[in-house]
Amino acid sequence: MFIQNTEIKVFCGDITVLRTDALVNAANNRMLMGGGVAGAIKRAGGAEIEAEAVGRAPVEVGESVVTSAGRLPVKYVIHAATMSMDFRTDERKIRAACRSALESAAGLGISSVALPALGCGTGGFSYKAAAKIMAQEVHRLLFSGKAGSLKEIVFCLKDKEAADIFEKNACGYLEYMTRKLKQPFLTVDAIIEVEGGIVIIKRSNPPFGWALPGGFVDYGESLEEAVRREAKEETGLDLTELRQFHTYSDPGRDPRFHTVGTVFIARSVGLPVAGDDAAEARIVSREDIAGVEFAFDHKKIIGDYFKEEKERS
Repeated sequence: MFIQNTEIKVFCGDITVLRTDALVNAANNRMLMGGGVAGAIKRAGGAEIEAEAVGRAPVEVGESVVTSAGRLPVKYVIHAATMSMDFRTDERKIRAACRSALESAAGLGISSVALPALGCGTGGFSYKAAAKIMAQEVHRLLFSGKAGSLKEIVFCLKDKEAADIFEKNACGYLEYMTRKLKQPFLTVDAIIEVEGGIVIIKRSNPPFGWALPGGFVDYGESLEEAVRREAKEETGLDLTELRQFHTYSDPGRDPRFHTVGTVFIARSVGLPVAGDDAAEARIVSREDIAGVEFAFDHKKIIGDYFKEEKERS
């Protein structure tokens, strides 16, 4: 598929045989190239790649180092630090490493770059989640006007199962975002009042964390229709007494892209049942909120809601 005249595609096979201008190594912050993608790059390209990278280490997790490529059929290796020497990674680290790698590639003035599934080898991160995070960062770069001369971005996966996951959750996701949605994206969220508190859901897709039920507004759909649909899909609850609360528009409220979100207050009865993109659904009281890790700016939104509720009473 093409976005902004840049082709994004999936390759199944050995990343060291690709003839892109640069390839990305899923590195640790000390740049030691042991197993996985790093080991394959070192074996194919030569120990001098590691020596050059180690000479610039350590770096912060999320940062990148650019080196020469030894015997590889590319010009550069971009070493993106997805973890420290504890070999643990997470969404934030992978997102920062992918962003840094892509920005490094754009800064080199090259036309093509290949990336492995960052964090999915030694780090044990989910291929599906990594695919969506990396797709979000590709989307961010291409629509930021900072892609430079990049005309080809390749997601390289070692086997068909992983490649199929990236085809669906990276390329398919980008297809949806670019063909059906336009930035800034319109979103809706629901503060659903039930007996015992309000309803929150645990997200199964990045950004991870707890959140208010909600999502994107589809083309041809009103805000009210969208919030009712999203609430039903994610919690199984039907909304009544729907009213607008506030619209939140800070460009940094969503780590993926620019969203403008309208929040609604509504009532419902019954217990929430997680569905669609929700891994869990639960009811929380005002006292519970402090100990919950929220995605986006939803902790602030809920704080604003409880503040207004207190003022009304």
